[in-house]
Amino acid sequence: MNRLVIGAVLACASITISHAQPKPGLPNAGDSLAIGGAEGWPTLLWMYDIPSIKDSAGKVVVHWFCAPKVAGCADDLARITTLKEKNSNVYVIAYINGTKAQALKLDPIRGSEGVGRGTVGFGPAAAKWFKSAGVTGPLSIVVDVDNKVKLVTASTTPADLDTRDAKVHALSSAIKLHTTTATGPKTVKANEKFELAFTVQLASWLVYNRKPGTTVEWKATVPKEVTCDHTQLKGDAIKSFGQTLTVKMSCSGPKGSYEVAGQIQFGYDVPSGATGLGADGAKWKFEITN
Repeated sequence: MNRLVIGAVLACASITISHAQPKPGLPNAGDSLAIGGAEGWPTLLWMYDIPSIKDSAGKVVVHWFCAPKVAGCADDLARITTLKEKNSNVYVIAYINGTKAQALKLDPIRGSEGVGRGTVGFGPAAAKWFKSAGVTGPLSIVVDVDNKVKLVTASTTPADLDTRDAKVHALSSAIKLHTTTATGPKTVKANEKFELAFTVQLASWLVYNRKPGTTVEWKATVPKEVTCDHTQLKGDAIKSFGQTLTVKMSCSGPKGSYEVAGQIQFGYDVPSGATGLGADGAKWKFEITN
């Protein structure tokens, strides 16, 4: 079976599986690829909605190319469908070189089961595109949440498909909705003010929810010997800028070894319109000396 072969690139996070130079319009590992595809990709007919920025945000996107009567497509369809169904952080865009009836037979989205999980492109423009790009067999492009291509494979060998599936699972498992940073001194002088700071960094596709009724609260547990300008903040008293939320406490105390703990709750919105509640915390251990 003839297959489009993509140039071999091997790196820790970005892998291309094949052996020749890529055709124009198809990306290499490390390139950027938006949800709508690369420059020059045609306008297709879509089985469901067009590829959705809202639905794909924060997910690993698999662009999957196949055609009827091509060896390997039916078997790989089962793999791609399983990737989507067993991992809510995967969004699949299938490109089928065929009619709607033919695309239905290679549909990994499966109608209502896949709402918000991907879509299927097909039609005359797809056929022309496959021919001009030289795509004659199964092809997969795996894109991380930052729109960077992490893997391209035109292979249908079990080992290469296992590598692709493992890459998808690894990328999806690494997705974090937020990260935190706690800063503060290890040693300070008695009765001199010092700052303890806690920062929450939301993922780039999320925004803080400031709607009425949303819980935004910070609580700190401070030893009775230590004095801080506040130990509890709510609502607008907690400031955020973009995806960054920061709480700062100015404290002082007498000589001794101490530990301060803080907990925060916050709401966030996702592009699809859903909302979520996040919670995290930190501890500071420090020594106050004379």
